[in-house]
Amino acid sequence: MTIRSLDHLVLTVADVDATVAFYERIGMRLERFDGDRLALRFGKQRIHLHRAGGEIEPHAQRPEPGSADLCFLVEGRVDDVECKLREAGVAIELGPVDRSGAVGQMRSLYLRDPDGNLVELSEPASNNSAAHVG
Repeated sequence: MTIRSLDHLVLTVADVDATVAFYERIGMRLERFDGDRLALRFGKQRIHLHRAGGEIEPHAQRPEPGSADLCFLVEGRVDDVECKLREAGVAIELGPVDRSGAVGQMRSLYLRDPDGNLVELSEPASNNSAAHVG
C-alpha cells in the first residue's frame, strides 16, 4: 500500500463564519458540498469544517477547536505574502523564519486562525535562493 496525497482534513471550529472569513483572507475559497456541508478549497485539497458539538459521524475521538497545527505551501515569496497579510489585517505571530518541512528547507510565517489553530504559510527554499538552513 502507498499513500499518494492528502485529499482533505477536518477542522472542528467554534464559529464557522469567522473561520471561513479568515481562510478566505489567506487565499482559500468556500465550497459547499453534500447539501449543507462546508469546506475550504485550495489547490486540489480542501479542509472540511465541522461545528463544535455538531460534528459529522464518524469524527475524531476528541474533536476540539484550536488543536490543529497546519502548514501550507504558498505560491510566490513569503515576503510578499507577509505584506499581503499585513494589508489584510491578519496578525503574524512569528516569521519569516527558516524551517524544515516535508519538501525540505523553507521560509515560514506563523499566524492563528479564529480558534487558535497554528497556521504556517511556507515558501520552499528552492523558490528562494536566499533561504537559510534552519
